[in-house]
Amino acid sequence: MIHYLDKTMEELLRHELPQFFAPEATGTSVTISFATPDGEFPPSSVPLPAIDMFLYDIRENRELRSNEFQVERQRGMSAKIRRAAVRVDCSYLVTAWGKDNSTPSAVDEHRLLGEVMKVLLQHATIPRAVLQGELLDQEPPLPTITLQPGRLQSLGEFWQALGGKPKAAFHYTVTIGVDVHKPTEVQLVTDRTLKFRMEKEIMP
Repeated sequence: MIHYLDKTMEELLRHELPQFFAPEATGTSVTISFATPDGEFPPSSVPLPAIDMFLYDIRENRELRSNEFQVERQRGMSAKIRRAAVRVDCSYLVTAWGKDNSTPSAVDEHRLLGEVMKVLLQHATIPRAVLQGELLDQEPPLPTITLQPGRLQSLGEFWQALGGKPKAAFHYTVTIGVDVHKPTEVQLVTDRTLKFRMEKEIMP
């Protein structure tokens, strides 16, 4: 399911920022990567410039935990009942990478990162039109959080641990539903029978 979220994020950026993915118009095309932004970034499979969305944290959102049951009526007199999906927060660290480490490249990185930031801020939930795979039929819509404190305690320690150079970055979190409960089939009650009993009248 997580790989469908990656595909969804890629589709969202390509849909909202077509100017960065049209080499015939700009002379170059931006790559979208989900690789770890360490001292070995970019790998040979990621040509620059690139937007990197590193998925660094996955955990249950207990505030959105629900004990409600969903009822899906079947043909005939039966229905499937299942518990609500587990809500899971997927947190990304978003960075932009230029062609090299020169000053013009840094300016281009900030421009690219700013455009990505504006796109993600526009959507409080992921648009249905870009959802991929198992995420397509999820209800409620997938909420997002942008530019809020992330799960990383220190970005400085993060970059040091990865062995990479510190870069401008922001946090982005999407909450998805993970269906882990098997449905139970039950029979529906559609008729009600009322029985009346006549009492004999007692004469005085």
